[in-house]
Amino acid sequence: MTPALEPHALATLALAGVAFALFARERVPIETTSLGVLVLLTAGFHLFPYSRGGVDVAPTDFFLGFGHEALVAICALMILGRGLVVTGALDPASRVLGRLLEARPGAAMLLVLVLCAAASGVMNDTPIVVLMLPILVGAALRSKTSPTRTLLPMNYAVLIGGMGTTIGTSTNLLVVTIAADLGVRRFEMFDFIHVTAIAAVGGILYLWLVLPRLIPERAGPIGDDAPQVFSAVLHIAEGGAADGSTFSEVQKKAGAGLRVRRIVRGDALELARLPSLTLRAGDRLSVVAHAQDLREFAEQLGATLHRPEDTQPLVDEEHPLTAEDQRLAEVVITEGSPLHRATLRGRRFGELYDISIVGLHRAGRQPLGRGEDLGDVVLRAGDILLVQGTEKDIAALRSRARLLVLDRSYDLPRTERASLALGILALVVLVAALKLAPISIAALAGVAAMLLTRCLDWEEAAGALSVKVVLLVASSLALGAALEKTGGTAWLAAAFVNASAGLPIEWLLALLMLLVAAFTNFVSNNAAAAVGTPIAINIAGQLGVAPEPLVLAIMFGANFCYVTPMAYQTNLLVMSAAGYRFSDFVRGGLPLLAIMLASYSLLLPRFFPL
Repeated sequence: MTPALEPHALATLALAGVAFALFARERVPIETTSLGVLVLLTAGFHLFPYSRGGVDVAPTDFFLGFGHEALVAICALMILGRGLVVTGALDPASRVLGRLLEARPGAAMLLVLVLCAAASGVMNDTPIVVLMLPILVGAALRSKTSPTRTLLPMNYAVLIGGMGTTIGTSTNLLVVTIAADLGVRRFEMFDFIHVTAIAAVGGILYLWLVLPRLIPERAGPIGDDAPQVFSAVLHIAEGGAADGSTFSEVQKKAGAGLRVRRIVRGDALELARLPSLTLRAGDRLSVVAHAQDLREFAEQLGATLHRPEDTQPLVDEEHPLTAEDQRLAEVVITEGSPLHRATLRGRRFGELYDISIVGLHRAGRQPLGRGEDLGDVVLRAGDILLVQGTEKDIAALRSRARLLVLDRSYDLPRTERASLALGILALVVLVAALKLAPISIAALAGVAAMLLTRCLDWEEAAGALSVKVVLLVASSLALGAALEKTGGTAWLAAAFVNASAGLPIEWLLALLMLLVAAFTNFVSNNAAAAVGTPIAINIAGQLGVAPEPLVLAIMFGANFCYVTPMAYQTNLLVMSAAGYRFSDFVRGGLPLLAIMLASYSLLLPRFFPL
């Protein structure tokens, strides 16, 4: 019989429902919802004190998630993953894969899927996808095919492999540590890798043989006909609209589409581009814009348009604008990028890297470009900038480890400390695997080693951390703890047991996995895991069965984030890079979900008896 709910438990359940609903809404930042959960929990229990079984629940207990072992380990592993990216530790393997994809695409793709799945067991998922994106996009561009056939399978392979170890994903770490806190034996790093390895066989074969045929080819954000920008020189004519006007007035009249790089007066006097500067006849403005816009600007300003390499001949049919040394590339905004949650104008991105911004592509929306002020758009993870610059400028962009550049080459950053970074990660994994130290301690020591050996500096280490992940994990732990302390998890467990009464225990296991998978695809895998783990342990107690398989069912179900692009951050990255639609994830992800659900439903009771 389902126990009665106390007011505090009812309020906590209502808060959990509201939080899950807000997590599913793209317009509300996850950070905002997470902070709101923490504020409401602590303030609510402070204003309305609560005790259960004679034990008072302190509101400040809900802050303990910030110092939780799981969060420490997650943050440390994120920094270690950034160290591999910064040093280019996986560069040799990436180059070999790039060459194989051109020579033998079919066999090479199978190798990519297997290696990505294996690597994600000991690395954070996001760095692997970030490393593979330029390789697969570059191979597709060189072979004149669409990257839609390779990016989604690669992304799913990373997600499948991440379930194999306790450190494969942040979700795994959360489930394992929460379960240990509640009295379930602690899973060691490779305790369930055999289950994942067997289940992965069917998933990898589906990704290799079937999925590429299910997803139609999509046009990526950049095509060969992408608009180009050109450099030119505008000569201020006597009596024209710009003669006697201030620089700010000219900029306002021309609009945001005109970018002025230099102002030259006389033979070689370069003037500062101050808003109050008064332009005179004979001044020369070195500008960048679309070809048609340049002609319109010249007419508006009463100026004559010249080619940049020779200021004498006018632009005409015999002397057209050219961009022979220019190339187009894509810059994907990731959560660790300096452009995430920032604007191009605020970061002075174009000036800093001496490139031109051609346009912006955002998944699920029409491309933003000519006619819109891109400088004031707040960028977010998954956005793709279309940039144009010289070979040298694009190479400089690529050398910045926190920017993901996709173009026809696949050079990755490499330093003399690459092998050292790889050795540090291997040592961390070895220490945890041999049970010499918990993964939180081993990973934290690994971070210190990377800083001491200068594989990373403090800025790069700080850039690896995600405010969203920290707040989400801390608030999810607080919400789970509140449900546990108020009896909410016991009520939910009893309701689940009553609803599934009469079902074989194996079917109940599959149903639990399916419910968590549904939550993780529309809410948050970490939130689903943090709230679901105590419920699974309560269900096991009420049924009198071993809790381990039910805990693993929560963990695996929370990793089945295949069906929607918002289910996981790497889904959004590949969605933008290949031009996928929401329907592509449904079409390709539902069969994969069915395969993985059936596999784990059969394998879990066999290897972890109930």
